Amino acid sequence: MSHIIPDEGSVNLVGTLPNAAIQSRPSRPNYNVLHALPLPLSIHPLPPLILHNPISVIYFAYTYLYQLIVPLSSHRKTKLKAYFSSETRSVHVTDQNAARALWECGFFGKGNLSRSEPSWLDREMRRKGIIVGETSEEVTRRRREERREFKKERARKERETIESALKDEKIPITDEPLVQSIDASKSLKDQSETLGISKDTDDPVTSNCTLLDSHNLTNAMMFATNDNQKLYSDSGEYHVGVKTDLDMLTENQEHLQLTLEEAFFLQYGLGILEVENIESTDPVTTNTLLTLFRVNSYFPSCRPSDLRSDDSFLISYVVYHHFRSLGWVVRSGVKFAVDYLLYNRGPVFSHAEFAVIILPSYHHPYWRETTSRAMDVAKRQSKSWWWLHCVNRVQSQVKKSLVLVYVEIPPPRTTVVEDCVNNHSQNDISEMLKSYQVREMIVRRWIPNRSRD
Repeated sequence: MSHIIPDEGSVNLVGTLPNAAIQSRPSRPNYNVLHALPLPLSIHPLPPLILHNPISVIYFAYTYLYQLIVPLSSHRKTKLKAYFSSETRSVHVTDQNAARALWECGFFGKGNLSRSEPSWLDREMRRKGIIVGETSEEVTRRRREERREFKKERARKERETIESALKDEKIPITDEPLVQSIDASKSLKDQSETLGISKDTDDPVTSNCTLLDSHNLTNAMMFATNDNQKLYSDSGEYHVGVKTDLDMLTENQEHLQLTLEEAFFLQYGLGILEVENIESTDPVTTNTLLTLFRVNSYFPSCRPSDLRSDDSFLISYVVYHHFRSLGWVVRSGVKFAVDYLLYNRGPVFSHAEFAVIILPSYHHPYWRETTSRAMDVAKRQSKSWWWLHCVNRVQSQVKKSLVLVYVEIPPPRTTVVEDCVNNHSQNDISEMLKSYQVREMIVRRWIPNRSRD
């Protein structure tokens, strides 16, 4: 057995950490197990066939015959229920099991009280002292604070370097800009304290919530530690004998919020979701749902007879369905001034690789038959060079590749509204979606000192 002898200059980083810090660190969830399925469907693959192994051949034949005699379904026995909200122009899933299934199997939707993953209940229980460990929002807040402190330290060191260089050159050092910046920061700090804004956050609403949460958490922990009662022992085991006033059985007030594209993909593409009418609780058919989403994609909502073949929902859904069919996890990209973000496996595994911008394309001769129609198309396609430069610069700063997706818009005669409303067959929707063509083009920012080759 060979032994590795460390060098004299090497440092054992694990050994330098105290044992208490290692033991107190909460264990992270196994995301490979939680998000093992890319879609909320059950998969029944055949076992590998190894011809020179007789056991493998027998097991393969047995599995094949069993699935042939007793077909296994990839869908659930009952469809997931949801309802459409015209006020928020989104689809809501109120059942907690369905919400967790949609998030863990494909990262569909977001929590209406969370940034992304539905974690309001965990944050609330942590605020009351019932559970330990950081939620995703708290981890993000902590990392932003660490990044802010790092930038302050870097600016301080740069200032010291400049002062030392000026001292060596015997140039008088003036502190007027520094004093002005300090006075400005003090005035901003006084204003924020007057408004009740914490210095750790930039959003007044978030800051007030942070102060309120910390205050309630302190009161809950003080109340929990009375009479020598603790929520958790030193070993991390949960104590049952805790006062019931902490309201451990907190009702989850959060639900999953789906975009229109996600909801239509789950109902039309996968067939596992059933959107109900909020007034009559009757299921909405796929064709009616398509018309409903298209009408509500306009602001204000239009009549079904005024629908166009280039409405925003149709274009967005064509691109969403395209990338979902290719195996990408598609999420909203409004944070980075784009339409979609493409993840390889999901947001909990890695950052998004590509940022997608959807651009309609009108190459069919129908769009240039009249002058008014040509002018309207030119107005819809007008994008300035500065717009593209700004968006591309943002994506290069966050290390994402910008993808321009051109959607070829067919003439209106290929997407007659009456056929979609009156005919209840999904074949019409498939034929309509086939008339749209998608072209992709990657745009990269060329930097001379980094792209010399």
